[in-house]
Amino acid sequence: MRRAIEFLFTRILRSRLGIAIGLAVVILGIIGAARLVAGGGDGGPTLIGGTPGPISVTDPEAGDDGLTVTAEPTPRTSPGAPEPEAVARSFTTAWLDHQDVTAREWHDRLRPLATAQLAEQLTGVDPVTVPADRITGEPRVVPQNDSLVEVVVPVDSGELRLGLVAPEGRWQVDTVDWQRR
Repeated sequence: MRRAIEFLFTRILRSRLGIAIGLAVVILGIIGAARLVAGGGDGGPTLIGGTPGPISVTDPEAGDDGLTVTAEPTPRTSPGAPEPEAVARSFTTAWLDHQDVTAREWHDRLRPLATAQLAEQLTGVDPVTVPADRITGEPRVVPQNDSLVEVVVPVDSGELRLGLVAPEGRWQVDTVDWQRR
């Protein structure tokens, strides 16, 4: 018996196969203990991927179920301030005007159209790295709520996606993302 234990610890458990077997035993032990603690369950289907179908708590034949369909949110703009589409177009035009300008000139054109946070993030960006040169289509506004929209602007090398915010009704670009076609 002593010799068998000595063989187990000196030869088998020091090999790769022994380590793999040891890890498998530990993992199976942890899984088994977790199942014991969680309760075995009833053996029915689990809801890991979501519900198996719609859950209904009302009689579908009873009439109005109380569901109301709300309209798409309308962006709110202060009187006299430009609409989000106009701000996005102005920002995109300034963003694309990156040839033969210094980084400071480029940044100064973007600053009035951007939030303070975005202007700070754009500090030091080299305009030569802008991956597009011209707008190729009309901007598309996707409202998220009355003071947050995403504007997708088609450009010659993909899409420029601008996140605009208007906490006080004045739209400013807060995020810039570019996607290659």
